[in-house]
Amino acid sequence: MVNASSKYNKIWLTVQCIPFGTVATYGQIADLAGLPGSARLVGKALGLAPKNLKVNWHRVLRSNGQIAFPSGSSDADTQRDLLLEENVAVINYRVNLKVFQWQPNLTEMLIKLRF
Repeated sequence: MVNASSKYNKIWLTVQCIPFGTVATYGQIADLAGLPGSARLVGKALGLAPKNLKVNWHRVLRSNGQIAFPSGSSDADTQRDLLLEENVAVINYRVNLKVFQWQPNLTEMLIKLRF
């Protein structure tokens, strides 16, 4: 049986693979981490990530491209600003996934996402 900390590590490692200027969804991260159906766990893991890991949590969004924090909140504004610094267009706290979503190729999946 896989413990929670092992699952969190897989999630953190997967999020760290999202390239600069791209985003992924909670469900996509769960799938790539080998935890299908665990999108909510991804959110929980990101909230518990140790600061020294420097996990790029701001690159993870809802399945519709929306920032998960309430619009206009300081957390939503921080995430929006971090994405804008990476030249990711954020309009009304939403990102166009057709343009900015990370689509890892086979090499990335075999090499970067090895657990």
